[in-house]
Amino acid sequence: MSDEEDDSTPAVELGEHTPVEGAPLARVTSRLHWPIQKSEIDRLEGDSEIRTPDGPRTISTVLEDVDETYFERHQEFEKHVRDVVGTGPVATADSGASAVDESTSSE
Repeated sequence: MSDEEDDSTPAVELGEHTPVEGAPLARVTSRLHWPIQKSEIDRLEGDSEIRTPDGPRTISTVLEDVDETYFERHQEFEKHVRDVVGTGPVATADSGASAVDESTSSE
């Protein structure tokens, strides 16, 4: 390892930190074991907030709109959740503007 590789500056500039409320859906589903019942997901992760295009929502409130009661795989669960919450840019905590809108604005 050379001295240059020890440099503490990142190889890629990350930009300013913009907080986003809620956890990524994948992080929540990774904590569960599959297959699993809807009621068990609600019991274990119901209070967890996930990121959605309309702001953070708890798993419990999302599950109220999911008709399925049993999930074989996490992909199946995530598809049902995304059918309820939608997909798209997630609003940042500071401004309420979507992350995509903020990064493309020119000031």
